[in-house]
Amino acid sequence: MVIRITAVMFVPPGRRPTSAMAWLLLIFFLPVPGVLFFMLIGNPRLPKKRRDIQSEVNEVLRQSNEHLELGSLLPNPPPWFDQIVRMNRQLGALPLSGDNSARIISDYDESLAAMTAAIREAKTYVQIEFYILKSDAATDDFFRAMEEATARGVHVRVLMDHWANLSKPLHKETKERLDRMNADWHFLLPLQPLKGKFQRPDLRNHRKLLVVDGEVAFIGSQNLTHASYNVRSNIRRGLTWVDLMVRVDGPVVRSIEAVFLTDYYSEVGTIPEGIDLADPKPGSDDFDCQVVPSGPGFESENNLQLFLSLLYAAQDRAILVSPYFVPDEALLRAVSAACSRGVQVELFVSETSDQAMVYHAQRSYYEDLLRMGVKIWLYKSPYILHTKSLSIDEETAVIGSSNMDMRSFGLNFEISLLVRGTAFVDQLRAVEENYRENSRELTLEEWLKQPIRSRVLDNVARLTSALQ
Repeated sequence: MVIRITAVMFVPPGRRPTSAMAWLLLIFFLPVPGVLFFMLIGNPRLPKKRRDIQSEVNEVLRQSNEHLELGSLLPNPPPWFDQIVRMNRQLGALPLSGDNSARIISDYDESLAAMTAAIREAKTYVQIEFYILKSDAATDDFFRAMEEATARGVHVRVLMDHWANLSKPLHKETKERLDRMNADWHFLLPLQPLKGKFQRPDLRNHRKLLVVDGEVAFIGSQNLTHASYNVRSNIRRGLTWVDLMVRVDGPVVRSIEAVFLTDYYSEVGTIPEGIDLADPKPGSDDFDCQVVPSGPGFESENNLQLFLSLLYAAQDRAILVSPYFVPDEALLRAVSAACSRGVQVELFVSETSDQAMVYHAQRSYYEDLLRMGVKIWLYKSPYILHTKSLSIDEETAVIGSSNMDMRSFGLNFEISLLVRGTAFVDQLRAVEENYRENSRELTLEEWLKQPIRSRVLDNVARLTSALQ
């Protein structure tokens, strides 16, 4: 009883009502295990030392924004666009820049080949940051390009999430290959308590980016690994990941690089020499781009704020693609409001999944979404549609690493790219049409035939998803 009463005082402050209720229910039914679990993962924030580092870096970025704000912007933006840009700049410390190129690469192998080719052109340095990074059959040529780069004196720096890589096959082989090539590599958010490195164990750095010589960058949803992730259960089920990356050049490359440098500084404590963010290279096209970093190091959920703002700004259509769609109340209301305004809202998710609890939590929202008027497309099994994007109307889109779920909003470090430009949205529309052709539409009539046992499992998973 003491534990239950104490929980009522300490659990709700600073939490979403759903999250607080989920934690209280767990503690009320299982007081001792519940409070121990809460002590382990109940704090979504980084340790104070790491929060201080993030605040320090954010302030440096804000002070240097005038150097990053280059390129001529497109004329006649929508009335709401400048306000969203201002919000993003306030939250993530990075500006909007013009005169950028942004090309979508939606083929898994083609994007690996494009990144490999860029590394082979590197003259000074290569910055690589991926949630999952593995030396395997699919990435062998990428690693060879890294080896060739270090051999000719190019600085190759590599960051990768600790737990995500530790828990996947080929971890030892990947580390050994990075060591042999003399890459400057480090784990992100390492769980190494004996070395004084520990935080909430389920925090993740989920970013995927590559920067070459400060001139070319890649950003998107694809991890640097085989499309099956080399996991036996995935191979047995025939699961194959479908992703996309965006190749960019122009001033926005320096913003992407700034995110890499903040993560490098957070883990290493120094900034690599020879990098000048105040010297961006000209781009080869005319898109306006803004990078929006997010994660536990920020005071606000920057990615969620961006998604909400765009959904409320949409006038004609909004197309959401997310492998894990587990919205909080705010995102669900934004989708509902868009539908009520007559906006055509479509959601692309996978017919199957590799993560059972998230899959069932996602399914628990289908009936609500269908009744709102959302058109749900299920990308056909055995493929996992892993792209994360949001496009609204005809000239604005976001692509990046962030899922539209509570984990990505509160617990993961993510990176998103806001792009304004009709030609870019046309590229994304072509990709969305391809997804549509490889999906089937879920109807309310079909969904209401789900057996009771499935609904119970979905609702239990929905409750556990709120334990943030």
